[in-house]
Amino acid sequence: MTSVWHVLVGAVCGVLILWGGLVISLWLEQRRHPNAASLRDLLRLVPDVVRLLKRLGADPALSFRVRLWLVLPLVYLASPIDLIPDFIPVLGYLDDALVVALALRFATRHAGTAAVSRHWPGTAEGLAAVLRMAGLRQPG
Repeated sequence: MTSVWHVLVGAVCGVLILWGGLVISLWLEQRRHPNAASLRDLLRLVPDVVRLLKRLGADPALSFRVRLWLVLPLVYLASPIDLIPDFIPVLGYLDDALVVALALRFATRHAGTAAVSRHWPGTAEGLAAVLRMAGLRQPG
């Protein structure tokens, strides 16, 4: 029973660290651009990103490779084997954050601007932030 709690606490901590890392990286990136989203908008961005990934993963028009890259981070996070063990403070979750960030960037870049825009559930400012972080050109 205690190992279940350790896994649950580890998963919650991992998600919070990933969310915080995403918000901080988006905030730092946004500071360089005019009409940047506020920190409050960025905090609301994470649920939109989760919905976007779910929609991209369910889109049969996207290649299997793109959908595979959306599933790989989940497999890595569920795996008990990590590059850096999770019991090491901060660094233990850093490898998780890097794997997720790289996989999501790869998937969104290969899905393309049109697919990301089509499935985006949030605001236009949030979409612009996600496209910038993925290295994609904004439509229009």
